[in-house]
Order: sequence, then C-alpha cells, then structure tokens
Amino acid sequence: MAELLPPLKPIPIKERLSVLYVEKGQLDVLDGAFVVVDVTGVRTHIPVGGVACLMLEPGTRVSHAACALAARVGTLLVWIGEAGVRLYSAGQPGGARADRLLYQAKLALDDDLRLKVVRKMYELRFGEPAPQRRSVEQLRGIEGARVRETYKQLAAKYGVTWRGRKYNPEDWDVSDLPNRCLSAATASLYGITEAAILAAGYAPAIGFIHTGKPLSFVYDVADIYKFETVVPLAFKVAAKSPANPEREVRLRCRDVFRETRLLERIIPGIEDMLAAGGIELPAAAPEQVEPAIPEPKGLGDAGHRG
Repeated sequence: MAELLPPLKPIPIKERLSVLYVEKGQLDVLDGAFVVVDVTGVRTHIPVGGVACLMLEPGTRVSHAACALAARVGTLLVWIGEAGVRLYSAGQPGGARADRLLYQAKLALDDDLRLKVVRKMYELRFGEPAPQRRSVEQLRGIEGARVRETYKQLAAKYGVTWRGRKYNPEDWDVSDLPNRCLSAATASLYGITEAAILAAGYAPAIGFIHTGKPLSFVYDVADIYKFETVVPLAFKVAAKSPANPEREVRLRCRDVFRETRLLERIIPGIEDMLAAGGIELPAAAPEQVEPAIPEPKGLGDAGHRG
C-alpha cells in the first residue's frame, strides 16, 4: 500500500551550495540522498536539498529515482555541454518558485521599477552609475554606442580587422571570422547564464533591457559579464585564425567558466540587480506549497541499481 510521504521543504537558494557539476557517472539515490557512481564504482554522496542546481555534463546518466528526488527537494537538473558551453535541457524543480516569477514580472511590468533594475544593470556592466534622467530606451542607446566602441578597441588590441557586428543566424558561414568567433562565444555565455537563471527560479523570457524574446532575461544578465569573459577571448581566437574557430572558442569558454566560477557569480548577481527595484522578494504563499502526493513506500530509499 502506498504511503503519503511528507513533503520536503526546499531550502532557500541563498543557503545552498549554488551548483555542482556531475560528469561521467550515474546519478542515482541511495539511503534517501543523491549519489554519483563513477565507472569504477566509487560513490560520491550529495546532500539532499543542499544544492540549488546539478549541472549534468557529457557522460552522465540519471535514474528515475534521482529525477523524482530532485523534484521533491527543489533541485534543478540541467543537461549541459562541458562547463555549460551549451544548455540542452532543464528539468523543472519541484520547489515552489512562483513567488520569484511574480517578483520578476512585477519589476518588469512597472515602468519605474524596471528603470531602477536597468540602471543597476548599467552600473554593473560599466562600473559607473547610469546617466540621470534617462529612459530605458535612452540607456539602451547609450549602451549600444559603448558596446560598438569596445568592439573596435578590442579588435585593434588583437590586430583583428573589424567591420562591425554583423551575422545571419540562418546562414552561419556568411559571417566573417571575428563575428563567427563572437557568436560562438556569446552562445556559450548564454548557455551558462540560462542555467543560472533557471537555478535561481526565474524566467528566461522576462527581460528588462531586452524584451519580447524567449531569452530576453538571459541576454540582459549575460551582457553584464560579456566583456570581462568571452568577448576578449573571441578576438584572441580570431587573431590566430585556427582551423576550427568555433570549437576553439567553446573550449576556451569552458576553461574560463571553470577558472572564474562564473555560474556561482551569476546567481547572486541576479539577486543583486533585481533588488535594485526596491521591493521585497515575497515569501511563498501557503497555496504554493506542494501537497502530499501518494508515492510507493520506500521510494526515497531506493538504492543504486547499476
């Protein structure tokens, strides 16, 4: 007979280890906790509820029991390329996160609150306060001009011929080498940024500077880190003209993401920029808590099945 398992209350994201990468192993459940079993049979236990996001790199397999446990404790599972250079899929965590979505939407839909968030994004990106008495559209224009000038400066620094940011997403090969490298670099950054946004419980589509696209918030957040990470790297690769520039860029992005622990920086950065709106993140309402669901007895204690 099935037992009613008591619902597990998700731990607040700020009290968790941000992310944990798993590669070349089987993610399963043993004694009610996550366990990763590598090819040699060595087991590594992961505390239940103590991780906001498990990043599953190539070579990882996941059991049904592990997916069920992740849903119960609010741990996001994200299938990625090496070090997050691609985001292939994400499993929605079971924890109640509607409060975060409503908070994000309230900030984005109120013109005054939205402007406060955009000004904070500008400050984080350029290291100085945004000009006073400017609208979101005006700040977007100022930002665009600064970005174009930065591209020119980086191209000159690395000795790359630069004719402007021009690319056709429908026809990759028509772009010149610097633009192909930049597109590969920003795609890698978007992958790890989307993973951070999902892990923090927010919506990739609800943006502040960018709007109307499925990844608007991803573009907003990624732009803050773009010129300190992947853009200089793209120009470095373009200057060397390797045989496979896109692959070279992805590999270098992977290394930079690991060395700088970028994903773990993005998550608190999101909280910081949204806090600039000046409203409190609401507590989860009682009706948002998942009800008890009948499950087979012992599901949480399922062992590794090889």
